[in-house]
Amino acid sequence: MEEFDYYEVLEVHRSCTQEEIKKAFRKKAMQYHPDRNPDNPDAEEHFKRINEAYEVLSDEQKRAIYNQYGKAGLSGGGSGMSGFGGLGDIFGDIFEGFFGGGRQRKKSDLSFPLDFVKEITLEFKEAIFGVQKEIKLEYKIACEDCGGSGAKSKKTCEYCQGRGQIHTQQGFMTFAQTCPYCQGEGEKIEQKCQKCGGKGYQNAQDQVSIKIPEGVDNGNQIRISGKGNADKNGARGDLYLKIKVKDDEHFIRDGENLYVEVPVFFTSIVLGTDLKIPSPRGELELKIPANSKDGEQFIFDNYGVKSLRGDFYGDLIAQIKIVYPKKLNHEQKELLLKLHQSFGEKSEPYKNVLEQALDKVKSWLKDL
Repeated sequence: MEEFDYYEVLEVHRSCTQEEIKKAFRKKAMQYHPDRNPDNPDAEEHFKRINEAYEVLSDEQKRAIYNQYGKAGLSGGGSGMSGFGGLGDIFGDIFEGFFGGGRQRKKSDLSFPLDFVKEITLEFKEAIFGVQKEIKLEYKIACEDCGGSGAKSKKTCEYCQGRGQIHTQQGFMTFAQTCPYCQGEGEKIEQKCQKCGGKGYQNAQDQVSIKIPEGVDNGNQIRISGKGNADKNGARGDLYLKIKVKDDEHFIRDGENLYVEVPVFFTSIVLGTDLKIPSPRGELELKIPANSKDGEQFIFDNYGVKSLRGDFYGDLIAQIKIVYPKKLNHEQKELLLKLHQSFGEKSEPYKNVLEQALDKVKSWLKDL
Protein backbone atom coordinates (compact mmCIF):
# COMPACT_ATOMS: atom_id res chain seq x y z
CA MET A 1 0.00 0.00 0.00
CA GLU A 2 1.34 3.42 -0.94
CA GLU A 3 2.22 5.56 2.06
CA PHE A 4 1.10 9.19 2.23
CA ASP A 5 1.20 11.93 4.84
CA TYR A 6 -2.15 13.21 6.14
CA TYR A 7 -0.91 16.77 6.50
CA GLU A 8 0.44 16.79 2.94
CA VAL A 9 -2.85 15.43 1.60
CA LEU A 10 -4.77 18.35 3.15
CA GLU A 11 -1.88 20.77 2.48
CA VAL A 12 -1.73 22.06 6.06
CA HIS A 13 1.20 22.43 8.45
CA ARG A 14 1.56 20.13 11.46
CA SER A 15 0.80 22.87 14.00
CA CYS A 16 -2.41 24.02 12.28
CA THR A 17 -5.66 24.52 14.17
CA GLN A 18 -8.81 22.40 13.92
CA GLU A 19 -10.52 25.21 12.04
CA GLU A 20 -7.72 25.24 9.45
CA ILE A 21 -8.05 21.47 9.05
CA LYS A 22 -11.80 21.76 8.52
CA LYS A 23 -11.40 24.52 5.90
CA ALA A 24 -8.70 22.57 4.07
CA PHE A 25 -10.87 19.43 4.04
CA ARG A 26 -13.87 21.23 2.59
CA LYS A 27 -11.75 22.83 -0.11
CA LYS A 28 -10.04 19.57 -1.08
CA ALA A 29 -13.22 17.49 -0.88
CA MET A 30 -15.00 19.79 -3.30
CA GLN A 31 -12.00 19.83 -5.61
CA TYR A 32 -11.63 16.05 -5.86
CA HIS A 33 -15.18 14.77 -5.37
CA PRO A 34 -15.79 12.03 -8.00
CA ASP A 35 -19.06 13.66 -9.10
CA ARG A 36 -17.13 16.75 -10.10
CA ASN A 37 -14.35 14.79 -11.81
CA PRO A 38 -16.05 12.15 -14.00
CA ASP A 39 -13.12 12.16 -16.45
CA ASN A 40 -10.39 11.96 -13.82
CA PRO A 41 -9.75 8.32 -12.76
CA ASP A 42 -7.45 9.45 -9.91
CA ALA A 43 -10.03 11.74 -8.28
CA GLU A 44 -11.82 8.97 -6.40
CA GLU A 45 -8.58 7.66 -4.87
CA HIS A 46 -7.52 11.16 -3.89
CA PHE A 47 -10.97 11.80 -2.41
CA LYS A 48 -10.61 8.68 -0.24
CA ARG A 49 -7.25 9.92 1.03
CA ILE A 50 -8.74 13.31 1.88
CA ASN A 51 -11.51 11.68 3.92
CA GLU A 52 -9.04 9.37 5.65
CA ALA A 53 -6.78 12.28 6.54
CA TYR A 54 -9.67 14.36 7.86
CA GLU A 55 -11.04 11.49 9.96
CA VAL A 56 -7.71 11.28 11.80
CA LEU A 57 -6.62 14.92 12.02
CA SER A 58 -10.06 16.22 13.07
CA ASP A 59 -9.95 13.95 16.14
CA GLU A 60 -7.54 15.33 18.77
CA GLN A 61 -6.68 11.90 20.21
CA LYS A 62 -6.16 10.25 16.83
CA ARG A 63 -4.11 13.22 15.66
CA ALA A 64 -1.87 12.98 18.73
CA ILE A 65 -1.30 9.27 18.10
CA TYR A 66 -0.55 9.90 14.44
CA ASN A 67 1.89 12.71 15.27
CA GLN A 68 3.79 10.44 17.64
CA TYR A 69 3.61 7.00 16.03
CA GLY A 70 2.28 7.48 12.50
CA LYS A 71 -0.31 5.14 10.98
CA ALA A 72 1.11 2.17 12.86
CA GLY A 73 -0.06 3.70 16.13
CA LEU A 74 -3.60 4.13 14.79
CA SER A 75 -3.81 0.55 13.58
CA GLY A 76 -2.40 -0.89 16.78
CA GLY A 77 0.60 -2.22 14.85
CA GLY A 78 3.05 -0.79 17.31
CA SER A 79 3.07 1.86 19.97
CA GLY A 80 6.77 2.59 19.87
CA MET A 81 6.83 2.37 23.67
CA SER A 82 9.27 0.45 25.81
CA GLY A 83 6.64 -0.78 28.23
CA PHE A 84 8.36 0.54 31.34
CA GLY A 85 6.16 0.97 34.38
CA GLY A 86 7.91 3.88 36.07
CA LEU A 87 8.59 7.41 35.01
CA GLY A 88 10.80 6.50 32.08
CA ASP A 89 13.00 8.96 30.25
CA ILE A 90 11.44 12.33 31.00
CA PHE A 91 12.75 13.96 27.83
CA GLY A 92 11.36 11.18 25.67
CA ASP A 93 7.98 11.65 27.31
CA ILE A 94 7.51 15.36 26.68
CA PHE A 95 4.79 16.30 24.21
CA GLU A 96 4.93 20.00 23.39
CA GLY A 97 1.66 21.72 22.52
CA PHE A 98 -0.22 18.40 22.80
CA PHE A 99 -3.88 18.78 23.74
CA GLY A 100 -6.41 16.04 24.00
CA GLY A 101 -5.54 13.28 26.38
CA GLY A 102 -2.82 10.94 25.22
CA ARG A 103 -2.59 7.72 23.26
CA GLN A 104 -5.84 6.06 22.43
CA ARG A 105 -5.81 2.39 23.25
CA LYS A 106 -7.59 -0.49 21.65
CA LYS A 107 -11.35 -0.19 22.10
CA SER A 108 -12.65 -2.03 25.16
CA ASP A 109 -15.73 -2.19 27.33
CA LEU A 110 -14.36 0.41 29.72
CA SER A 111 -16.64 3.39 30.35
CA PHE A 112 -13.59 5.60 30.91
CA PRO A 113 -10.23 6.13 29.17
CA LEU A 114 -7.11 4.57 30.66
CA ASP A 115 -5.10 7.73 29.98
CA PHE A 116 -6.05 10.98 31.62
CA VAL A 117 -4.79 14.56 31.91
CA LYS A 118 -4.06 16.44 35.11
CA GLU A 119 -3.19 20.14 35.10
CA ILE A 120 -0.39 21.37 37.35
CA THR A 121 0.52 25.00 37.96
CA LEU A 122 4.16 26.06 38.18
CA GLU A 123 5.76 29.22 39.43
CA PHE A 124 7.54 31.17 36.69
CA LYS A 125 10.98 30.31 38.08
CA GLU A 126 10.05 26.60 38.36
CA ALA A 127 9.30 26.50 34.64
CA ILE A 128 12.52 28.38 33.84
CA PHE A 129 14.89 26.29 35.98
CA GLY A 130 12.99 23.00 36.42
CA VAL A 131 11.73 21.54 39.68
CA GLN A 132 11.04 18.26 41.51
CA LYS A 133 7.32 17.87 42.25
CA GLU A 134 5.32 15.54 44.48
CA ILE A 135 1.86 15.22 42.96
CA LYS A 136 -1.22 13.65 44.53
CA LEU A 137 -3.53 11.81 42.15
CA GLU A 138 -7.05 10.48 42.09
CA TYR A 139 -7.48 7.80 39.46
CA LYS A 140 -10.12 5.27 38.42
CA ILE A 141 -10.11 1.49 38.95
CA ALA A 142 -12.46 -0.63 36.84
CA CYS A 143 -15.38 -2.11 38.76
CA GLU A 144 -14.85 -5.82 39.45
CA ASP A 145 -18.49 -6.77 38.81
CA CYS A 146 -18.96 -5.12 35.39
CA GLY A 147 -15.32 -5.03 34.29
CA GLY A 148 -15.46 -1.26 33.92
CA SER A 149 -18.38 -1.06 31.50
CA GLY A 150 -20.89 0.24 34.04
CA ALA A 151 -23.47 -2.18 32.67
CA LYS A 152 -25.11 -5.30 33.95
CA SER A 153 -26.43 -5.77 30.41
CA LYS A 154 -26.22 -3.88 27.10
CA LYS A 155 -28.26 -3.55 23.91
CA THR A 156 -27.50 -2.38 20.37
CA CYS A 157 -28.00 1.35 19.84
CA GLU A 158 -31.20 1.82 17.84
CA TYR A 159 -30.14 5.19 16.47
CA CYS A 160 -26.94 4.10 14.67
CA GLN A 161 -27.78 0.37 14.47
CA GLY A 162 -24.56 -0.52 16.24
CA ARG A 163 -22.26 1.30 13.81
CA GLY A 164 -21.24 4.03 16.27
CA GLN A 165 -21.60 6.70 13.59
CA ILE A 166 -24.41 8.56 11.90
CA HIS A 167 -24.20 10.00 8.39
CA THR A 168 -25.71 13.21 7.07
CA GLN A 169 -25.99 14.32 3.46
CA GLN A 170 -25.19 17.93 2.49
CA GLY A 171 -25.50 18.36 -1.25
CA PHE A 172 -23.17 15.88 -2.93
CA MET A 173 -21.13 15.31 0.24
CA THR A 174 -21.70 12.83 3.05
CA PHE A 175 -20.44 13.61 6.55
CA ALA A 176 -19.98 11.07 9.35
CA GLN A 177 -20.08 11.96 13.03
CA THR A 178 -19.99 10.07 16.29
CA CYS A 179 -23.42 8.86 17.35
CA PRO A 180 -24.61 11.20 20.14
CA TYR A 181 -26.79 8.52 21.71
CA CYS A 182 -24.12 5.89 22.31
CA GLN A 183 -21.01 8.13 22.01
CA GLY A 184 -19.67 5.93 19.23
CA GLU A 185 -19.85 2.67 21.16
CA GLY A 186 -22.64 1.14 19.09
CA GLU A 187 -24.23 -0.10 22.32
CA LYS A 188 -26.21 1.36 25.18
CA ILE A 189 -26.57 0.28 28.78
CA GLU A 190 -29.77 -1.67 29.31
CA GLN A 191 -29.26 -2.28 33.04
CA LYS A 192 -26.71 -0.45 35.19
CA CYS A 193 -24.21 -2.32 37.32
CA GLN A 194 -25.46 -2.21 40.90
CA LYS A 195 -22.01 -2.18 42.53
CA CYS A 196 -20.69 0.95 40.76
CA GLY A 197 -24.06 2.54 39.96
CA GLY A 198 -23.31 2.50 36.24
CA LYS A 199 -20.08 4.51 36.51
CA GLY A 200 -17.86 1.54 35.73
CA TYR A 201 -15.17 2.47 38.25
CA GLN A 202 -14.18 3.27 41.79
CA ASN A 203 -11.77 6.06 42.77
CA ALA A 204 -8.34 5.46 44.26
CA GLN A 205 -5.51 7.67 45.52
CA ASP A 206 -1.87 7.73 44.45
CA GLN A 207 1.19 9.96 44.55
CA VAL A 208 3.95 10.45 42.02
CA SER A 209 7.33 12.17 42.17
CA ILE A 210 8.32 13.85 38.91
CA LYS A 211 11.24 16.00 37.80
CA ILE A 212 9.98 18.86 35.63
CA PRO A 213 12.76 19.78 33.16
CA GLU A 214 13.85 23.38 32.73
CA GLY A 215 12.20 25.25 29.90
CA VAL A 216 8.64 23.88 30.06
CA ASP A 217 5.91 26.30 29.07
CA ASN A 218 2.14 26.71 29.04
CA GLY A 219 0.44 23.83 27.21
CA ASN A 220 3.38 21.41 27.36
CA GLN A 221 2.53 17.94 28.60
CA ILE A 222 4.67 15.34 30.32
CA ARG A 223 3.65 11.69 30.03
CA ILE A 224 4.17 9.42 33.01
CA SER A 225 3.79 5.76 32.05
CA GLY A 226 1.67 3.48 34.21
CA LYS A 227 0.12 6.20 36.35
CA GLY A 228 -3.22 6.54 34.60
CA ASN A 229 -6.53 4.75 35.24
CA ALA A 230 -6.65 0.96 35.78
CA ASP A 231 -8.54 -1.65 33.74
CA LYS A 232 -10.21 -4.79 35.11
CA ASN A 233 -6.83 -6.60 35.14
CA GLY A 234 -5.12 -3.83 37.07
CA ALA A 235 -3.09 -2.57 34.11
CA ARG A 236 -2.82 1.20 34.24
CA GLY A 237 -2.74 3.72 31.44
CA ASP A 238 -0.65 6.87 31.31
CA LEU A 239 -0.89 10.14 33.17
CA TYR A 240 -0.40 13.37 31.23
CA LEU A 241 0.64 16.39 33.27
CA LYS A 242 -0.47 19.53 31.46
CA ILE A 243 1.68 22.50 32.38
CA LYS A 244 0.31 25.91 33.36
CA VAL A 245 2.85 28.60 34.25
CA LYS A 246 2.14 31.66 36.38
CA ASP A 247 3.02 35.09 34.99
CA ASP A 248 5.98 37.04 36.32
CA GLU A 249 5.79 40.72 37.25
CA HIS A 250 9.08 41.57 35.51
CA PHE A 251 9.67 39.07 32.70
CA ILE A 252 7.39 38.26 29.76
CA ARG A 253 8.03 34.99 27.99
CA ASP A 254 7.70 34.26 24.28
CA GLY A 255 8.85 30.71 23.63
CA GLU A 256 12.52 30.54 24.60
CA ASN A 257 12.88 34.34 24.62
CA LEU A 258 12.36 36.60 27.63
CA TYR A 259 11.41 40.28 27.54
CA VAL A 260 12.08 42.77 30.30
CA GLU A 261 10.83 46.36 30.24
CA VAL A 262 13.39 48.99 31.26
CA PRO A 263 11.90 52.35 32.37
CA VAL A 264 14.31 55.21 31.51
CA PHE A 265 13.83 58.86 32.50
CA PHE A 266 13.69 61.23 29.51
CA THR A 267 16.85 63.12 30.52
CA SER A 268 18.82 59.85 30.44
CA ILE A 269 17.51 59.23 26.93
CA VAL A 270 18.87 62.60 25.76
CA LEU A 271 22.22 62.08 27.47
CA GLY A 272 22.59 58.31 27.19
CA THR A 273 23.18 56.10 30.21
CA ASP A 274 24.39 52.72 31.52
CA LEU A 275 22.03 50.53 33.58
CA LYS A 276 22.10 47.23 35.44
CA ILE A 277 19.25 44.90 34.39
CA PRO A 278 18.21 41.44 35.63
CA SER A 279 18.40 38.16 33.72
CA PRO A 280 17.60 34.58 34.85
CA ARG A 281 21.33 33.99 35.22
CA GLY A 282 22.39 37.19 36.91
CA GLU A 283 23.01 40.88 36.37
CA LEU A 284 23.66 42.37 32.93
CA GLU A 285 24.91 45.81 31.88
CA LEU A 286 22.73 47.71 29.40
CA LYS A 287 24.32 50.62 27.52
CA ILE A 288 21.65 52.99 26.21
CA PRO A 289 22.98 55.36 23.55
CA ALA A 290 21.86 58.99 23.58
CA ASN A 291 18.59 59.70 21.75
CA SER A 292 17.39 56.09 21.77
CA LYS A 293 13.77 55.64 20.74
CA ASP A 294 10.88 54.65 22.95
CA GLY A 295 10.37 50.89 22.63
CA GLU A 296 13.87 50.28 21.25
CA GLN A 297 15.12 46.77 21.98
CA PHE A 298 18.54 45.50 23.04
CA ILE A 299 19.22 41.77 22.67
CA PHE A 300 21.39 39.63 24.96
CA ASP A 301 22.08 36.33 23.21
CA ASN A 302 21.58 33.06 25.13
CA TYR A 303 20.24 34.71 28.29
CA GLY A 304 16.70 33.45 27.80
CA VAL A 305 15.07 30.06 28.50
CA LYS A 306 16.50 26.64 27.68
CA SER A 307 14.79 24.98 24.72
CA LEU A 308 13.11 21.59 25.10
CA ARG A 309 14.05 20.86 21.49
CA GLY A 310 17.80 21.04 22.02
CA ASP A 311 20.66 22.15 24.22
CA PHE A 312 20.42 25.87 23.51
CA TYR A 313 18.94 28.98 25.09
CA GLY A 314 16.78 31.78 23.81
CA ASP A 315 17.55 35.48 24.17
CA LEU A 316 16.82 38.17 26.72
CA ILE A 317 15.33 41.27 25.08
CA ALA A 318 15.46 44.52 27.05
CA GLN A 319 12.91 47.05 25.78
CA ILE A 320 13.18 50.63 26.98
CA LYS A 321 10.19 52.72 27.99
CA ILE A 322 10.75 56.47 28.18
CA VAL A 323 9.33 58.00 31.38
CA TYR A 324 8.35 61.67 31.51
CA PRO A 325 7.64 63.69 34.68
CA LYS A 326 3.96 64.05 35.46
CA LYS A 327 4.45 67.42 37.11
CA LEU A 328 7.17 70.10 37.21
CA ASN A 329 7.84 72.63 39.96
CA HIS A 330 8.66 76.27 39.19
CA GLU A 331 12.44 75.80 39.24
CA GLN A 332 12.26 72.77 36.91
CA LYS A 333 10.08 74.70 34.45
CA GLU A 334 12.56 77.57 34.43
CA LEU A 335 15.48 75.22 33.79
CA LEU A 336 13.68 73.45 30.97
CA LEU A 337 12.65 76.74 29.39
CA LYS A 338 16.26 77.98 29.45
CA LEU A 339 17.41 74.70 27.91
CA HIS A 340 14.70 74.95 25.26
CA GLN A 341 15.61 78.53 24.37
CA SER A 342 19.30 77.70 24.23
CA PHE A 343 18.70 75.69 21.06
CA GLY A 344 17.33 78.72 19.21
CA GLU A 345 15.56 77.87 15.93
CA LYS A 346 16.38 74.18 16.39
CA SER A 347 13.87 74.07 19.25
CA GLU A 348 11.04 74.84 16.81
CA PRO A 349 11.54 72.37 13.92
CA TYR A 350 7.83 72.42 13.24
CA LYS A 351 7.66 76.14 12.55
CA ASN A 352 8.75 76.31 8.90
CA VAL A 353 6.96 73.08 7.99
CA LEU A 354 3.62 74.16 9.43
CA GLU A 355 3.86 77.67 8.04
CA GLN A 356 4.39 76.27 4.55
CA ALA A 357 1.45 73.93 4.98
CA LEU A 358 -0.79 76.78 6.18
CA ASP A 359 0.16 78.94 3.20
CA LYS A 360 -0.65 76.05 0.87
CA VAL A 361 -4.08 75.51 2.43
CA LYS A 362 -4.86 79.23 2.23
CA SER A 363 -4.08 79.17 -1.51
CA TRP A 364 -6.42 76.20 -1.92
CA LEU A 365 -9.23 78.07 -0.20
CA LYS A 366 -8.74 81.14 -2.42
CA ASP A 367 -9.27 79.01 -5.52
CA LEU A 368 -12.65 77.67 -4.32
